[in-house]
Amino acid sequence: MTYALELKDLRKNFGKTEIIRGANLAVNAGERIGIIGPNGAGKSTLFNLISGRLAPTSGEVRLNGQRIDGQQPYEINRLGLSRSFQISNIFPKLSVFENLRCGVLWSLGYGYTFLRFLSKLDDANARAETLLRQVGLERKRDVLGINLTYAEQRALEIGVTIAGGANVILLDEPTAGMSKTETLHFIALIKEVTVGKTLLTVEHDMGVVFGLADKIAVVVYGEVIAFDTPAAVRANARVQEAYLGSSVADAQGAGK
Repeated sequence: MTYALELKDLRKNFGKTEIIRGANLAVNAGERIGIIGPNGAGKSTLFNLISGRLAPTSGEVRLNGQRIDGQQPYEINRLGLSRSFQISNIFPKLSVFENLRCGVLWSLGYGYTFLRFLSKLDDANARAETLLRQVGLERKRDVLGINLTYAEQRALEIGVTIAGGANVILLDEPTAGMSKTETLHFIALIKEVTVGKTLLTVEHDMGVVFGLADKIAVVVYGEVIAFDTPAAVRANARVQEAYLGSSVADAQGAGK
């Protein structure tokens, strides 16, 4: 069977310290996966290995059946995987529209070139306009990225992340620092813009995780100790002992 994303006995050492200790994960196309675990569990390292920011010590990462471990981030992106970061990663001196247009150029075959007038690229401009509407930033079209609110910058980054048409999306703590109202809006936005895509998200907010994910992967000490539906993870005694504890009950209550 070919999975959208598959990790096979993935390991990462920094010197003599083993951070990722034989992680295994198989994600079907179109699934929404929440990745949780205590601080220092290796969640960000796992994302860095998947997206090519780090090369594994051993093991495999497969995207739609093709090995991508050890490839450069831009190569992996062109194969259909895109990610966002904990800290907003946009072009602060470009407008919202220009940020989104930059995101679509490569997928439309233009690459990065100064030999064309961008205003005349009708397909790129149309795609950027569509993304503006999808992320709810039409009224901020000509505002510089640096002048957006924090929540708006995060929405813009989501737009840039999906702009290239990737079918596997990695979001690293997308709602961190948001108010409850902003978080609820952002969950709805993520659901809307990732329809039909495979989603992996790292989150510390259990309400967000249990409300967004089809399945949850629990990472502890560099291993995936559980991978199942939210209901099964809530009931998993090993997960409760290793990490969730009272947070499970809190999340259950929030979901009722």
